[in-house]
Amino acid sequence: MKQHFYKVFFSASLIMLIGYSVNAQNDTTRKKSVNITSAFKPVLRESAKINFNASPPTADTTRPKLQYDIPNPSLLLAYQPGSLKPLALQVDSNSAFDNKNYIKAGFGSLKTPFVQAGFSFGDGNTAGGNIYAKYVSSQGKREFQDIASTRVKLSGFYKAAQNREWDASLGMKGDKFYKYGFTPESLSFPNDSIKQTFQTYYARVGVHNINKTEFGLVYSPEVRIDIFTDAQKNSESNTVVDIPLEKSVGQDFAVKLGVTFDLTRLSPKTKSAATVNNTMYYISPSVLYRKSNLNLQLGIRPTWDNKTFKMFPNFLAEIGTNDQRFTFQAGWTGYLRKTTYQYLASINPWLWLPDKLQNTRVEERFAGFKGAVGDHFTYSGKVAFNKLTNQPLFINDTSALGDGKSFRVVNEEGLNVLNLGGEVGYTVEEKFSLITSLSFNQYTGLKNNRKAWGLLPLEFNTALRVQVMKDLWLKSDLFAWSGPSYLKKGGDVGELGGAFDLNAGLEFRATKNLNLWAQFNNIFNQEYQRWSQYPVYGFNFVGGIVFSFDQKH
Repeated sequence: MKQHFYKVFFSASLIMLIGYSVNAQNDTTRKKSVNITSAFKPVLRESAKINFNASPPTADTTRPKLQYDIPNPSLLLAYQPGSLKPLALQVDSNSAFDNKNYIKAGFGSLKTPFVQAGFSFGDGNTAGGNIYAKYVSSQGKREFQDIASTRVKLSGFYKAAQNREWDASLGMKGDKFYKYGFTPESLSFPNDSIKQTFQTYYARVGVHNINKTEFGLVYSPEVRIDIFTDAQKNSESNTVVDIPLEKSVGQDFAVKLGVTFDLTRLSPKTKSAATVNNTMYYISPSVLYRKSNLNLQLGIRPTWDNKTFKMFPNFLAEIGTNDQRFTFQAGWTGYLRKTTYQYLASINPWLWLPDKLQNTRVEERFAGFKGAVGDHFTYSGKVAFNKLTNQPLFINDTSALGDGKSFRVVNEEGLNVLNLGGEVGYTVEEKFSLITSLSFNQYTGLKNNRKAWGLLPLEFNTALRVQVMKDLWLKSDLFAWSGPSYLKKGGDVGELGGAFDLNAGLEFRATKNLNLWAQFNNIFNQEYQRWSQYPVYGFNFVGGIVFSFDQKH
């Protein structure tokens, strides 16, 4: 019995042990783990951080490099004869004119009607245009001392691309004179025989780039055409094609190349007179060197004057201080000045039709200086030794059929000119401006003429502009000269008296759109002569109104 108990206990214990073992193998709730034993201790790398306290860049204390190419207005060729202005009517104020459109009208003491108008259109950025017109006439105290002048001009521009702009102009100029310089004054002539009328129709078109191209090029070609006629139906056509080009080489160097064609054809009305062709063209290659205080131009100008070849130099130099307060200038250059009927008539309107046209060869050797003192005072001076070949001169026609009222153009093969000139100016913004210039010329070495007929030996000019208050402007002009030489009827040399001419004008605003103006000419009432036998007007005055549209404030 006792053995049976042990068998039963042993069997039960074995069954429980087997069941426990099976349950232990089927337990999936126990988490798995891996135990690794090692001496390595991992450490995270320190992350990079943004530094918000960076040091500021070092200040640039170097002087900026600024290139300027501003022509000196004082280096004018004073030996060129000036045109006669019997009646000065430039009365515009020196202040900026804010009117887009205006009409200016007046009347003067010499039965002088005056009408001027200006109109503008376009946005002024991509396209724009202007229309300008002017008419003035006067009747002097002497018989036939009458003049009339008409001007009409249409100009505009169009920005065709981001870096290219076209500009063009079209216009007409008309001038009427009478050859009133006959002596004695008791002589009588039909109007048609002494009437001198000139008309010019002109057109111009050009294109230029606003900024340098990606290749450093600057270009501005243009074409100009003039048609010029007189009262006797003589006509002249002038065509000029100018192609200037400049290329920058680095920061300091540039290369310039210009090609110019100038064609003139003078066709007299008389069938027996031959047509005059006057053609010239030239090339202007040069190398430029530009620094802040040094500008150099080294070049030549090969020229063909009616198939005659001439080589001209083209050397210019400017050396200045770093602050541009003083600049020394020197040069040796030459060029061909075109002689046309239109050019001669602009100097002396009482001339005969020329039977030939000879261009003037000009060679200049000059030295001078320019500068500024303070912010308002400027000065300049120069001395020049010039040589002129084929210079046109004017003498009274005192032949058997002439009484001196007409002028003949004579040619001077050789003429040397010593020129001394200077200019000083004082300017305060647009409120005050005073500019005075003096030019002395000595003519020597003439080969064909005893004197330089019609050329002025000494000139003095002063221009004053004052803005007294916001709506009141004053101006004054003084010009004086010593008289030129002229050829008397018997062949003797005569000297004309000098001139001392003072003009003054004013303009003030009366209402928002209306200004009043007045101009007084030849205040000292001197009837001087710029050309022999032709006295200018004495004292005269003109006054009127200016009506403006779109007045800006």
